[in-house]
Amino acid sequence: MTPIDADPPRRPRAVPAEHFGKPRSPSTAFDEWQIELHRHRVIYRIAGSGPPVVLIHGMVNSSRHWEAVAMRLADSYTVIAPDLIGHGDSATPRGDYSLGAHAASIRDLLAVIGVDRATVVGHSFGGGVALQYFYQFPQRVDRLVLVSSGGLGREVSALLRSVALPGASWLVSLAAHRRLLGLLWRAGEQLRKRGVGVGVYLQAIARAMRPLQGPGARAAFLHTLRSVIDVHGQRVSARDRLYLLGALPTLIIWGERDHTIPISHGRDAHAAIPGSRFETLPRAAHFPHLEDPEGLASTIRRFLETTTPAHIDDADWGGLVAPRAPRSRRRRAAA
Repeated sequence: MTPIDADPPRRPRAVPAEHFGKPRSPSTAFDEWQIELHRHRVIYRIAGSGPPVVLIHGMVNSSRHWEAVAMRLADSYTVIAPDLIGHGDSATPRGDYSLGAHAASIRDLLAVIGVDRATVVGHSFGGGVALQYFYQFPQRVDRLVLVSSGGLGREVSALLRSVALPGASWLVSLAAHRRLLGLLWRAGEQLRKRGVGVGVYLQAIARAMRPLQGPGARAAFLHTLRSVIDVHGQRVSARDRLYLLGALPTLIIWGERDHTIPISHGRDAHAAIPGSRFETLPRAAHFPHLEDPEGLASTIRRFLETTTPAHIDDADWGGLVAPRAPRSRRRRAAA
């Protein structure tokens, strides 16, 4: 992993749209690109060649955290991972950080680089974005993969609920202090060398918290978190619409050691989605892409290789949302 005090990445140009839909040699790196959407800088990373797979990170994560998974899929797929607005090296404007806004930004990014349809993979908060993306743009989704996803139940860790409290900005600022993150990183490194799994988790937290040293990033994080979490838990739920996912191949993956979002959310969602698959990773907690990238990548690959992309059109969607024809509610005139 890159140390948390590494230099910031360069600012390259956007990848030409003609790369998509035509054969090209697989990339040997998780290449970084920059475009401007609605006057805001958006960073994304791309690797490989083949059918597109979009990887959506969670809160205080970035596209960098997907690298180990992306490079394991890049021999057969074009893997695209954006830094969501307010995250990573993308812009941190004052604005809308809702699930719907993030979903629309991903739609716009993919349109600019020439991707009409893709398999969409979302982790944690990114799972909520992936669910919203499917709901808003079902014609653009081939398959859906939810990794330790938010939006499937109310329960969430006490730490995240506490950050939703008024005045929690100072707590985030303290937690993101450079010296504290350095200590956390080195502790994780020592544990990782000894084969203790929590070491990877500590390093993942340290690396994810680094961008929050800037006031703009902290404000964006708080806006994002409070859009989906309050002191009682997750305040946004997709459970009443999970039946719609029966229209496309859906895979739910959870780390068996996850204490951030309960694994029961994944099991319940699997039961509610006709034809879905549910897989667990014994070695992973809440960050399977960092704690067990090989297990996660192989699970995703197996799903991709054994399913057929969905093709949902407007007529299909109308039938899914309202399977029964509308009925008039006009009352008959009294005799």
